[in-house]
Amino acid sequence: MVAAVMGYALNSLMPPSMMSDWGWRIPFFIGCGIVPFLFYIRRSLEETQEFAARQHRPTMTQLYQTLATNWAIVLLGMLMVVMTTVSFYAITVYTPTFGKSVLKLSETDSLLVTFCVALSNFFWLPVMGAVSDRIGRKPVLVVFSALSLVTAYPVIAWLVAAPSFERMLIAELWLSFLYASYNGAMVVALTEIVPPIVRTAGFSLAYSLATAIFGGFTPAIATWLIQETGDKAAPGYWLAFAGGCGLVATLLIYRKVTDGAGTSTITARA
Repeated sequence: MVAAVMGYALNSLMPPSMMSDWGWRIPFFIGCGIVPFLFYIRRSLEETQEFAARQHRPTMTQLYQTLATNWAIVLLGMLMVVMTTVSFYAITVYTPTFGKSVLKLSETDSLLVTFCVALSNFFWLPVMGAVSDRIGRKPVLVVFSALSLVTAYPVIAWLVAAPSFERMLIAELWLSFLYASYNGAMVVALTEIVPPIVRTAGFSLAYSLATAIFGGFTPAIATWLIQETGDKAAPGYWLAFAGGCGLVATLLIYRKVTDGAGTSTITARA
């Protein structure tokens, strides 16, 4: 939300030439100011009781060996994160470009939609995380990854058929609902499926790989799909693919639970 407001303010106060020349650097300098605060937060966090009670700290070699042993969990976790990271980049980072360059809407309209999407995420993430606490992770993950698979392209096709601020807002809020609902359960599910001994490393590796290989390239892939197909709704294919990755990974992971291969924590939340 802060980023959207910042973008709106800078575009309102600066002429386009000044914005493209040096104004775009301002958000980066402001973002750097957050770094000391992040270090403070990390240093002040309490460790979990399970971690603090451990007498043995694994060496790097042991960590690598455990990660290698659990490579399938890390890979499936990465596929779960693909749904999250692709959707996030599509509805936030790519939205201003899509609105301005493809739909020919104003910069103000695109940034306002981005702000509303962030507000929607802010609401649905904790709400659906709480829902997954009550009914289990699997139902939430399956339902919302499947909805993304089957609705992403039709929603964007509906938007590009008659572009307007209202249609863009409705389409993006729907995609935001899918993303936040899935991610509210996925983040916790991913920590539950990774063995405790490599929980931080396994979670970070799965999330980073998905972001680097899939999510971070979403704006470029979306642009390429439009150019190659001539279909302005083509980014919907990429979102549907991400939904399919999340759906397949969820079914495979929780099948392991059903077969008795999961931890008791996963079983309790499945």
